[in-house]
Amino acid sequence: MRALPLPGLLGLLVVLTACGDGAVRVPPPAADTASAKLCAGLRLPERVKGRPRRDTSPESPLTAAWGSPAIALRCGVPRPAAMRPDAQLITINGVHWFPYPQDRPVTYTAVGRQAYVEVTVPAKYEPAGDVLIELGDAIKTTIPEKPEGQM
Repeated sequence: MRALPLPGLLGLLVVLTACGDGAVRVPPPAADTASAKLCAGLRLPERVKGRPRRDTSPESPLTAAWGSPAIALRCGVPRPAAMRPDAQLITINGVHWFPYPQDRPVTYTAVGRQAYVEVTVPAKYEPAGDVLIELGDAIKTTIPEKPEGQM
């Protein structure tokens, strides 16, 4: 049995603990000061895929969730460990996303920005691109791009 890498494990944790109507357990990342400041400026939508925003537990300005099962967002996460220089990225409206795992993406990380933003999308909300479109505008307008060629 293969151990799940951290992003996959966190994605499953969010999905498994987000089936009720109360606060969704979304572990806040240990963001550095610069990332935390950028993330605090995110103006996220009240609804994603028509689902209302939910409280997260523990409460953090670095996390957000919508719907049930929850679409979960964590801002200020580390660079995905599985991302290699030749990684296949999905680009939607100017935001580059690293999907993980490759065979059935559950977690997408916005890369090439001065703070990494991770979005976990349960299968119920496929195609996940719709979710990424809705969240991408807030990311693109708040978190500046890294210099050319840096992911």
